[in-house]
Order: sequence, then C-alpha cells, then structure tokens
Amino acid sequence: MALIVQKFGGSSVADAESIKRVAKRIVDTRRAGHDVVVAVSAMGDTTDELLDLANQVAPVPAPRELDMLLSSGERISMALLAMAIHSMGYEARSFTGSQAGMITTADHGAARIVDVTPVRLRAALDDGAIVIVAGFQGFNRDTRDITTLGRGGSDTTAVALAAALGADVCEIYSDVDGIFTADPRVVPLARKLDRVSAEEMLELAANGAKVLYIRAVEYARRHGVLIHARSTFTSNDGTYVLGEGMTDPRLTEGADMSDAIGMEEPVVTGIATDRSQAKVAVVGVPDVPGSAAAIFTLVAKTGANIDMIVQNAQSAQAGRTDISFTLPKQQAVDVVKALAAEREAIGYESIVHDDQVGKLSVVGAGMRAHSGVSVTLFEALSKHGINIDMISTSEIRISVVVGENDLDEAARAVHAAYGLDGDIEATVYAGTGR
Repeated sequence: MALIVQKFGGSSVADAESIKRVAKRIVDTRRAGHDVVVAVSAMGDTTDELLDLANQVAPVPAPRELDMLLSSGERISMALLAMAIHSMGYEARSFTGSQAGMITTADHGAARIVDVTPVRLRAALDDGAIVIVAGFQGFNRDTRDITTLGRGGSDTTAVALAAALGADVCEIYSDVDGIFTADPRVVPLARKLDRVSAEEMLELAANGAKVLYIRAVEYARRHGVLIHARSTFTSNDGTYVLGEGMTDPRLTEGADMSDAIGMEEPVVTGIATDRSQAKVAVVGVPDVPGSAAAIFTLVAKTGANIDMIVQNAQSAQAGRTDISFTLPKQQAVDVVKALAAEREAIGYESIVHDDQVGKLSVVGAGMRAHSGVSVTLFEALSKHGINIDMISTSEIRISVVVGENDLDEAARAVHAAYGLDGDIEATVYAGTGR
C-alpha cells in the first residue's frame, strides 16, 4: 500500500461529467489498495468568473474579501467531488485549506506556505476515508484570515500535502499526457518525456512551460517529493520529475527500462515559450557608475519582476549606453511611468516599450558538457528569417526574445533543429493544458 496525493486542475473538473470521471479514477486508486489524498482546483473558469464579478462591483476589490470570494471556487469542487465518491460506495471527506492545516503568510492573493499540520487529514486516512482538499488556499495564524496562494496554488497545495504526509508520489493531472519537449499546441510533433530532472523542470516552468508551476517544482525539490505529471483522460504513464538522488520508480516495478539505463543526459530536453513578457529599453543612459542602480531601484519600487537584462554601449554616441530588460506585460506600464517621472534625474534620452515580444528558451542539463548548442539555435532562427532582440543564458538554458508573431514558428523550427520532433502529433484532450 502506498500513500498517493493526486491533484486535479480546473479543466479536469470542469462539469458534472468531468467530476464523475475524476471520482472514478480516485476510487480506482483506492481499490488498488492505496491511501488517497486529493487536491482540487475550482471548476473550469470559475476563478476567472469570480474575478470578473469582483471587478464589476468594486474597481479595486479589497484583498481580504477577494480571497474569501476566490477560495469559494475550490470549496464547491471539493464538495461535489466528495459527493461523487460517496455515490460510488466509498467514504470521502472534504477539507478547506485551513481545515487541512495549510498555514501561510498573510499576503492576500500571493500567500506562501510556512507550515502544514495535516492532523485532521491523517485522522481521516486512518479511518479509511479518501481525503479531498481545496487547493489554492490557506490560513494565516496571526490574522486568522483565509488566504490564497496565487498562480499554481493548487499544484503547490498538492506538493505541500505530499511532503507533510510523507506520500510516495504526488500525481499532477492535466489534459495532456505528461511533460512534453514543447507545448503541443504550439509544436504538434512534441514528444512526451518519460522523465525530467527537477533542475530542468524548474527552468522550463520559469520560462513558460505551463504543465507544472515553478513554486510547486521548487517545493518538491526542496522537500524530496516525487512528482508524476499525467493525464486525467488516460491511464498512461506520464512524466516523472526526479529530484536529486531519485530514480524512475518504473525501474523497480519490472518495466522494461533497458533503453534508458546507461544513457547520457540529452543535450536539449525541451523548448519553452512565453508570451507574457514585454521589453523596455532605456536609451541613452549616462555610462557612469550608479546609472543602472538608479534605474533598477525605481523598477524595484514598483514591485516588478525583472527577467532578462542586456546593456550595451552606444556606438553613435560616446559616454552613453542602452539598458534593455524584460518583465511581465501587466507590470511594464507602471515601470515606464516610474522611469519617465525620473528622466531628468537619471539623465537618459528616451524609453522604448514593446509588448509584442515572445521568449523562446532551450533547456537541457546536457548543455554543460556539449559545445555548439547555441549555434544550432541561431542557425535555425536565421534560416527562418527570425530576428533576435535579446539573448540570456544559464548553465542549462539559452533564452532569446523575438517578435511575438514569430514565436510559434521559432519554436517549431528550433524543436526540429535539435531533433526533438516525434513521429505523430501529440494529443491535447481538453485544450488548456491545465
């Protein structure tokens, strides 16, 4: 018998029929002799619809009340899922985040987990019940308020529960069969990966891959949680995310893994695309100590999250430099306003704001030991007439910024250039990836 934590996203519980299908999968796991804890998201687009309602009644909804509102979505789906399981003859108990012992910081809308005390969950498991937990939400001990965890909150809830309960595996279910070499909606010939390192998954998630969220992957890596990303719609094996010292569990289950044993890490594991970024270029900055500090001090005060930064000296004018950086589109407008207000103090010439860009990232642990990886990327983009605006690298990643209209073509070209294309088109069952 194993303890398995399962997470089902909004597309997996979008309507009554979907909830019954998920309930059957959970019951099948229980019938196999395993203890089961489930973290569930709000149904379909419920969270977006609740946000729209909030914005209709208040231009700037109070953060505390917004968390109270948004947390109701997961409470609906958890209760319905428990009812569906009961109808199949199995006991299920649903718990809110606070009842499950999910203790967080007091930051409404972006709370972080500080402790998990799953006393009631353990008692329910000991009684033989299937446990259903509302994802995305928690409780702050000081304010005694409900909080929400922000993007990827249900993934993070599931991983945190797996860590606190000592689960054997945390299964993250979505509408694709696992983690692919690229987004199959963008690159139809993307191939499913059998396994990926947590290090590579962190880079993919940070650079636009949406099957797993970066906070959940980082939590799993820190606490030694084995993640299995798989599809709600099939019983196929998905992709295992292996932290340091972990091995693919199929190696101990008698499966034929002869093709994997002894193989070196692939040079490139996957391609990630991101359309959520904008580029800001501060042109004609005085090339003296302190200029960059002044710019990014202002940026930090707006709360913006900077991704890529490039600085280059102007050839047309001595003593001047241009500083370009990327950041989330919704934060770019405030950053441009803040910098414009301090133009004279900083002494730059102009600002260029471009929100029609996309980021393409090539990720692979094998990059450390192979040369020529960047040449393949640049040649593939050149052959398709795609211009590069910015370049950034790490030990296992190369990212480039291109025009948004070129991003999909760039992804397909680069994917093929690295030999990642499969023989058949990947299947997306529900259409959202979540």
